[in-house]
Amino acid sequence: MSRSVGVVLPAYRPDVAQLGTYITDIQAALSPETVVVELDAPREGVPAKLASRSVDVDTVPYRRGKGAAITAGFERLDTDVLAFADADGSTPVASLDKVLEPVRSGRADLAVGSRRHPDAEVASHQTFARRFLGDGFAWLAGQLLDASLYDYQCGAKAIDATAWDRVRDHLYEPGFAWDVELIAITAALDRCIEEVPIEWEDQPGSTVSPIRTSIDLFQALLTARHRSKQLRNDSFHTALAEHLDEPTALVEKDR
Repeated sequence: MSRSVGVVLPAYRPDVAQLGTYITDIQAALSPETVVVELDAPREGVPAKLASRSVDVDTVPYRRGKGAAITAGFERLDTDVLAFADADGSTPVASLDKVLEPVRSGRADLAVGSRRHPDAEVASHQTFARRFLGDGFAWLAGQLLDASLYDYQCGAKAIDATAWDRVRDHLYEPGFAWDVELIAITAALDRCIEEVPIEWEDQPGSTVSPIRTSIDLFQALLTARHRSKQLRNDSFHTALAEHLDEPTALVEKDR
């Protein structure tokens, strides 16, 4: 039996023509049941242009962050497989299809696209500074988390709907660190994770500051480790949590 697929595209001030082409390619190649564009702080006229592409457009007038946008999109889906990809199209549709395959087939609960996998094909590289910081972060995450991967931050992932129901209440990070938390919690719950090498092309015009984002990711990595250890009933982290303020999960926040 084929499994239904929903795709979420988190977008902040996107290139509308580029995103429109990406949507068309996704619809033609993957035949998803639903495509949701989670649009933050859009310019005038953009929601209507995207809605004309036969997709669901969820708009907020402010910038929620990537993680909050994806979470909101996943909560709107009613499909067997939930996937997301960055709206700039840096993950080609053929590679997104490869990321979907382990979850559609039932082989994995979470499939993680990987730019740093030895078998990945990178058409255009990031700057040296971004590569250096990214490689360093991936190495450190592999030392601290239960899931040892080449790449934690690639903007293409797919998760089984049942697995999503298990992890959704444990996700708190609204920004780019959401990917790391998703992987950490999935691993802590002993769900199967498969890393998938992809083709990838760095897109110019990123709104991400590499230094500031690296600091935020490091802090979030420690938090994700703490929360994953709690789920495993680690005595130290359970005791530590008693002295920390209890955050609000993304699914419980007003969107």
